[in-house]
Amino acid sequence: MHLILRTLLLLVMSRRRSPLGIWQPGTIGLRVLPTDIDIAMHMNNGMYFSVFDLGRFDLMVRCGVWRRMRRRGWSPVAAGETISFRKSLQLGQRYTIETRIIGLDERAIYFEQRAVADGEIYARAVIATRLVSPTGPVPNEEIIAAFGAPPVELVLPEWIHAWRLSNALPSTRKPAPHVW
Repeated sequence: MHLILRTLLLLVMSRRRSPLGIWQPGTIGLRVLPTDIDIAMHMNNGMYFSVFDLGRFDLMVRCGVWRRMRRRGWSPVAAGETISFRKSLQLGQRYTIETRIIGLDERAIYFEQRAVADGEIYARAVIATRLVSPTGPVPNEEIIAAFGAPPVELVLPEWIHAWRLSNALPSTRKPAPHVW
């Protein structure tokens, strides 16, 4: 909820930006705001995932996927995320969020996102996403039929398969008891 106004503004502004193909990288420029920082006076680690949402929304709007998803009643959800930090973004600092789809498997669509400032990567994340409809997850066959097949050279890095399997929680149809 803390980014709702920025998200709504971005959704409007992205429509005015140059169009992209779904398999092309997208970039948005941002600045570290007072609401983004923590007690250490740099961007809070959790804010990176929030601003990465903005990057994915921008890409989806600019390539026309957002409108087609919404027409079908599909919504994107994060299914898993991993991030590495290299440097801290400071209050007032300008940076870009770079976003690209790096592949998909039978369970998810994977995005790589980077926070970049002064030509350097400050943080990098991989986000596994799903599209869900009112009846449940949208199968890849429907997604590919709606948006097109990925380029043949787009091969999901092998480590992502291992990460996804080792990090996965049980399906919502199976019990997941809380036991330490």
